[in-house]
Amino acid sequence: MPYQTTIEQTVFRFRDLKDLLAKATPERSGDQLAGVAAEGPVERLAAQITLADLPLKAFLAEELIAAETDEVSQLIADQYDLSAFAPISSLTVGEFREWLLKPETGQRQLEAITFGLTPEMVAAVSKIMRGQDLISVAAKREVVTRFRSTIGLSGRLSTRNQPNHPTDDSRGIAASAVDGLLMGSGDAVIGVNPATDSIEDYVRIVSLLDELRSRLSIPTQTCCLGHVTTAIRAIEQQAPVDLVFQSIAGSQKANEGFGVNLAMLKEAHDAARALKRGPVDANLMYFETGQGAALSADAHFGVDQQTMEVRAYAVARAFDPLLVNTVVGFIGPEYLFNGKQIIRAGLEDHFCGKLMGLPMGVDVCYTNHADADQEDMDTLLTLLCAANVNFVITVPGADDIMLNYQSLSHHDAVYCRETLKRPPAPEFEAWLNEMGLTDPAGYLKDDPVRLTRHLSELALLGASA
Repeated sequence: MPYQTTIEQTVFRFRDLKDLLAKATPERSGDQLAGVAAEGPVERLAAQITLADLPLKAFLAEELIAAETDEVSQLIADQYDLSAFAPISSLTVGEFREWLLKPETGQRQLEAITFGLTPEMVAAVSKIMRGQDLISVAAKREVVTRFRSTIGLSGRLSTRNQPNHPTDDSRGIAASAVDGLLMGSGDAVIGVNPATDSIEDYVRIVSLLDELRSRLSIPTQTCCLGHVTTAIRAIEQQAPVDLVFQSIAGSQKANEGFGVNLAMLKEAHDAARALKRGPVDANLMYFETGQGAALSADAHFGVDQQTMEVRAYAVARAFDPLLVNTVVGFIGPEYLFNGKQIIRAGLEDHFCGKLMGLPMGVDVCYTNHADADQEDMDTLLTLLCAANVNFVITVPGADDIMLNYQSLSHHDAVYCRETLKRPPAPEFEAWLNEMGLTDPAGYLKDDPVRLTRHLSELALLGASA
C-alpha cells in the first residue's frame, strides 16, 4: 500500500513500506549508491513524519522480503511472539519512541517486549530518534552473557583483544596479545582474524591462544575468526575452540555470499556445545555484522542498509551468542561516507541490537580512504560508553596491520576504564589486580611485576611456529 504526507502543500508519496523506511533513513552513502535514499532533507523529513504516524501493526502485514524465498524472513516470523507485542500493540512508531524514552520504561519492560519486536519495527523507530535518544534507551537495556567472564553488566565495558598478524606468525600473535593484556584488554575475548583459512592455521591459532589463556589463568575466552566450516572441522579434531565465529547478514542470499545458512550455524553451535569447554549454560557464538554487507553482495532486495543490518540481528539472537558486534566503518565510505555517518550508524546499530536482546558491541573503526579520523572514533567511543555498550575492539596503536583499517587502541580502553569509570568484567578485573597490572582503584600500574615474572618463567606461546 502507498504512504503519504503533505508538507506546505507538497504531497510526498512512498510506494510501499520498503520505500518509506529507506527514505526515512538518515543520510548515508550506501543508500544513495543503492538508489533508495531520499532525494534530500525535505523528502527525508516527510518520510520520517509518515513513519512516525504508522501503527506498529503495519509491520506485521507487509513483508519486505518474502518468507517463501528467504529463510531469514521465515526466521523472523518464527521468532515473533504476539503476547510479547501486546503491551505496545496499539502504538504508532512515534508513540513507541515516546514509550521507550519514558523514565518508567526500564530493563524489565524492555526485556519483556524483546520477541514482540520485528527487526523492521526496531529499525523504523531508530530512524526517527536523535543520537541522545538512541543512547538513552540503549543505556537502559542490559544484556548479560557468560563464558569464563561475565559480559554486559551495566556500568562495565569489556574489550576484545585483537592480536592480528599479517602472516599469522605465532610469536607475532603472542606478542600482540600480551601487549593488550598489559594494557588491561581482553576480557570479552582474545580473538584473531586469521590471514588464511586453512584448518592447520586455525588449529594452531586456537591452540596458541588457549595456551596463553590457560598458563596465565586468564578468565576470558579465545577465538580464531575463521569461517564457521573451518571451526566445525577443527572441533572434529578436538581443537580447543571456545567461541565459534561467523559474519552474518540480513538475507538468505547475503548469508550465502558468506558461505553460510541457518542449518550450518546450528551445526556449529551444537558442535561447540559438545566440546564442553565452558559452563553448561555458556554462550558459545560470536557474530559480526555491518551496515552495507547485504548491499555489497547485491542481496538487499531494495531494502535500506540499516534495516538489512537489523534483520541480521534476528539471525544472531537465534543462537544465543556471547558476543555480537557491528564493524561499523569497516566496509568503507561507499556505505558510510564520513565520520558523521559512522557515528550515527554505530549508535543505531548498538541501540537496535540491544532492543533485539543482543549482547551488542561495536568495532569503532574506519578505513583509510573514508572521510573520518581518530577524533571521530574518540567521539563514538565516548557516546557508546554512555550507552552502556557491552564491548569494543582494541588493537596496538589503533592500527590493524593485517586488516589494514583503523580501530581503537588499547590506550583507548584505559581511557574508558580510568576516565569514564567503566571497569572490565568482574572476573577479569580481579585477575588484573591479582597479576599486579592494576591497583585496587583499577588504575594501571607503571610496572606490572607479577605478570612480567609469570611471562619470563613460562616457555610459552608456540615458540617453534
